[in-house]
Order: sequence, then C-alpha cells, then structure tokens
Amino acid sequence: MIDWQDLHHFAALARTGSLSAAARELGVDHATVGRRIAALERSLDLRLIDRRPRTSPLTADGRAIAELLGRIDENVEAIRRYSKSAVAGLSAAVKISAPPSIATHLLAPKAALFRVDHPDITLTVAGVTRRAVVDHGEADIAVRTTRPEESDLLVRRIGVMRLGLYAIPSIAEMPEEDWVFIGYDAALEHLTRETWLRSLLAGRPIVFRATDIFGQLEAARAGIGALVLPTFLGDNEPSLTRLPAAVPSPARDLWLVAYPDRRRSPAVRAVMDFVCDVIGRNCPIRDDAA
Repeated sequence: MIDWQDLHHFAALARTGSLSAAARELGVDHATVGRRIAALERSLDLRLIDRRPRTSPLTADGRAIAELLGRIDENVEAIRRYSKSAVAGLSAAVKISAPPSIATHLLAPKAALFRVDHPDITLTVAGVTRRAVVDHGEADIAVRTTRPEESDLLVRRIGVMRLGLYAIPSIAEMPEEDWVFIGYDAALEHLTRETWLRSLLAGRPIVFRATDIFGQLEAARAGIGALVLPTFLGDNEPSLTRLPAAVPSPARDLWLVAYPDRRRSPAVRAVMDFVCDVIGRNCPIRDDAA
C-alpha cells in the first residue's frame, strides 16, 4: 500500500527541487522528507531521485510519478472547491480580486448596498495589479483586463475600461505646449495607460511619478500636472477636468473569471451578479458617448 503522506512529501520535493526546500515548505526537517521519499521508493520499487549534496533531481521514473501527482493535486483542489461550494449557502465569505482602481472606486463604494440585500455574505475586495489566481484561497472571483487563457475557467466579458487625460482647470486653461505630466514609476511603463501617456508627450516632460494611481491622483489634485485615469474615475472627480488628447485613447476589455464549480455556491453567484452589475453600469461595453 502507498502511504499518502509519502506521496505528499515527494510532491513537495518535485516542486522545490531539494530536500531542504521541501522541508521548509512542509514545516518539517529535511531528514523527515528523506525518510518519506525512501519509503515511497520501497513501496513502488522505483528509484525516484538522484541523491546529491545540494539537490535531489528526479529520475525519469520520478518525473513520471511527479506528473501523475500533479493531476492528483488538481483533483484534490477541485474537491476542495466543490465542498466549499456545496456547504456554503447565502452565509459565506467571498473574495474578489480586481485592479486597484476598480476595487477601490467601483466595488468598495457599492459594498454597503450589497450588504443590505445580502447581510450574511462577507465581502473581501483585493485591489491588485498582478493577475490573481482564482484557487488556493487567493480569490473566489477575479476581474482581469486580459482574457484568461486557462481552458477550465468560467470567463465572461462584463465591461470596457476607457481612459482619459485629466488635470485641474487651471492647467486646462494653459497652452497645450506648456502642459507637464504625471505618470507611473518606470517599472510600470508596460501598462496600457502609460504607453498611451508617452504617445501624448510630444517632447513635454513627466515631472512626477508614483507607483500607484492614488498617489498620482493626489498629485493631480495639487496641480502638479496632467495624468491618465479610467474615465469612470476621472469623469467623477470634481477637482479635475478632461483634457483633449491628440491620440485616441485605448480601451481594455474587463473579464470576470471564476471556476465553474464555484457557481454552485449561492453566495458566489450573488457576488458575481453584484460585480457584473457594478462594472456594467460604470464601464459599459457600448460607449454611448462615442
């Protein structure tokens, strides 16, 4: 008989590449990992690793077993998601991951209205710039600006994020050649809004940078310069006015992402409807103003 704990320890080694790294991941000493893998080798009558001083690379048999274990891990995670959905009614905690501007300026302000209808659902809204993983507890639902490529995900296009150029009125009254700009830190120059901003500079400088949109917004309110904002944020900011732009602004599709089996949970379905409604109203797919 194969001991599941032996398999668990071997899977950790396969992921991390060494006994010490596997031990740190599992919270045990490296000798325990070594004993478990030796026991698994005896059970299978196979040599799974090459024992070297600093690493423990897998043998051909080890790689084959590790691949099979990967499928088991996926099934175990599916069982976890299914059980979480099956036991959760309308009393649950649901975590949403979304870009920071959407999380802070669209979803969080509407959470009070959601709570009126669903007082037993606890929302967690996480504003993240990276792509959240919708499993392993990182997020139940995610809003992404790129269409996911994973074939096993539920994916739905729920809105379009449009961009505009904004500044305080005194800057808007200045000659356009005198405008200066606010942008992201250089590490985020790959972002769509930053690429569009660079296309507007025409030799004019970026005089202030911040790592997040909220620092940029405060700088714009103080009159430092013009900045790029999502229109749902900029058009509703009373201290700013939209500026003309020589280059048409880009738009990003917004996608709702979840595992299909999470829809079995009434709480998750209620939160998905909430997210779709809020984003659909504020970032409509059809731009009637165009």
